Amino acid sequence: MRITGLALVPPPTAADLPKVTPELLASVLARYSRSNEGLAAILAKVDINNPDASIDRILKFVDYGHASIGGLTGGLAVALDDVSMWLAYKIFEIAQMGDGQESSTRYITMDAANVPTPEELGIPADLAGRWRDLVGRAFAAYHAEYARLDALATAEPQRVRSPAEAKPVVVARLKKNYALDRARYFIPFATRTNLGLVQTSRMWATTVKHLDSLPQPEARAAAKLIRDELLKQSPRLMRHSFAEKSYQEQARQEFATSLAMGRERLSLEPLADEVWVHVDRATPPWLPETQPLAEALRHRGNRYAQQGTATRRMRVTFAWNNMALAELRDLNRHRTGHRYTPLVQAGFYLPPEVDRPPHRALLEDQLALTRELLARESPAYVYTLLLGAQTPFEHSTHADKFIYEAELRTGMGAHFRYAEHLSAALREFLRQVPDAREWVMEGTAEPE
Repeated sequence: MRITGLALVPPPTAADLPKVTPELLASVLARYSRSNEGLAAILAKVDINNPDASIDRILKFVDYGHASIGGLTGGLAVALDDVSMWLAYKIFEIAQMGDGQESSTRYITMDAANVPTPEELGIPADLAGRWRDLVGRAFAAYHAEYARLDALATAEPQRVRSPAEAKPVVVARLKKNYALDRARYFIPFATRTNLGLVQTSRMWATTVKHLDSLPQPEARAAAKLIRDELLKQSPRLMRHSFAEKSYQEQARQEFATSLAMGRERLSLEPLADEVWVHVDRATPPWLPETQPLAEALRHRGNRYAQQGTATRRMRVTFAWNNMALAELRDLNRHRTGHRYTPLVQAGFYLPPEVDRPPHRALLEDQLALTRELLARESPAYVYTLLLGAQTPFEHSTHADKFIYEAELRTGMGAHFRYAEHLSAALREFLRQVPDAREWVMEGTAEPE
């Protein structure tokens, strides 16, 4: 695991603007909100060559009493190399106000060497050999299925649905993606990936505190490395990023729920799709919603356009019983609202193009190792999961954000499986909110 902080510098066109460090920016803007001096007068107290002294002159940063000051630092960028897919998922779950990207499974090295060591992941020493063997066999299954599916796409090109006017290089890419996206369910959740995340110092402190409170040693190791990097840019606020009792207790309770549910539902059989959508349109009696749904939606030129109050005030919670981890990695990165999963293997998904019987022994051995770690109450059970593991997944947000996600995740270039999930959720949403049907642009997940 390697953590790198990136220091932002102004472009040449901003050479004449005032220069501030992240915490100096926060202190200046905090003072600005509590003063009628004007910005120029506050900046006159700033010595960019001695920012710590300037901060102290403006205010006592730590003692100012408002966590919101940490949100004034601007975006602090951190790159995390060679972390497990589980840790990347967890960071995106925690950092719900950050902007970030994770490496696609189309570009990650798929090899048994591309996983952290059992010691880094907290896998018991007596099970390390079984775990390594499982990882190696999972990657072998991935490569075998990729080769088979790639040949299938060559023999039956209509499966790929390449646009008629597509150039040969595009056809080749779509054929490759057809195989990659269907073989990926054998990828171990422990596989190393990379992610970059940008968020304020306030949110970084919360993220690191949360990571430091989790039972997995990989999370705590990442917390220390991220903290060490960010101390260079925001030393005052990152002092508040250590494990804390409330975070530890909630992590303990959530882990206990996952253990109980995992033991109860652990299975390698595929789960039939179920979707649940709850729409809440209630408003205060003294502030009713008067805008028709059509007026909230019909003026949009695309999914990025503004929606009206009729959808922005409407609450929507949607959930699936069987979200495979492969799709969870994508849908978990939608930042609005709250996402929740107990991260258990309640079933195992393979696409119709992949025969299950040849992989039965691998899946049974994976299930047995997961069961053993659950019985031992080991948080390392998450590293025995493959991306085909199906878990319940819930997302609560507002209707405008749900509509955006549904249009995006069924639109051009959408992965075939999460397009199926979002189409099902959208159908249920439109059943409950039929006035929106004409104006929501569901896609067909056509290749791009």
